[in-house]
Amino acid sequence: MSYETITLERQGHVAVLTLSRPEVLNAITNAMRRELIAAFEGLRVDDEVRAVLMTGAGRGFCAGADLGGGAASPGGDAGPGPAREELLQEYEGTAAPSLALYRRLDKPIVAAVNGPAAGAGMSLALACDMRVGCENTRFKTVFLERNNTGDSGMTYYLPRIVGYSRACDLLFTSRFVDSEEAYRIGLLDRLVPAERLVPEALALAEQIAALPPVAMQMAKRVLQHSMTANLEDQLRFETHGLRVAGRATADAAESRAAFRERRPGAFVGR
Repeated sequence: MSYETITLERQGHVAVLTLSRPEVLNAITNAMRRELIAAFEGLRVDDEVRAVLMTGAGRGFCAGADLGGGAASPGGDAGPGPAREELLQEYEGTAAPSLALYRRLDKPIVAAVNGPAAGAGMSLALACDMRVGCENTRFKTVFLERNNTGDSGMTYYLPRIVGYSRACDLLFTSRFVDSEEAYRIGLLDRLVPAERLVPEALALAEQIAALPPVAMQMAKRVLQHSMTANLEDQLRFETHGLRVAGRATADAAESRAAFRERRPGAFVGR
């Protein structure tokens, strides 16, 4: 399938998805959201893809919603009530489903945050499972500046990643967060030189993709389940994850053989 606002290519078992509107720092339009939905639906059912790397073309990751390019953003409306309600309905129809897709994808997503990530673009980075950044990386929540309380999953992911009070700090002040602070407070998981950003992020995705894929998918589901579970419920779900992973008998046998022979495993997802 061909796309106009993103590119999607395969490198081994890793799918590399690039937001591709560099002239506007990859700002999100409804067309981009629709293409992201289509891309992630395809990745979900492609057994050859075991991890996803997401980045932005040019000098930015994503500047947020393109308010001049047809993107639904409730905070971008300065007009009367009905216009805002129309934006909210459009947002529920495009933005919310696209962000939910990243969480439902049971394959790890690594973001290479190559520059500014603001507003809905920051939310997009936070929706990924891991984030690798460089000295050019900057985050900014933006929403309150636009008379918005936060959207695109920001209020879900941000406090879970940095904690409640830090989330308040970033959302209530709408200040820029540079790469060093982002790494210190957990917005970034790894901080590397700019010239090594994509190679390092790709190496991380390849490392993930080399592990048993069924077990990896269940590990992501189990971790996600823990975000809303109590201990007893989580222990039961852990057992469920172990059972599902154990059904991949070829990979279970290969993991034992690789351990005995002190070599990397060659896993097939069965």
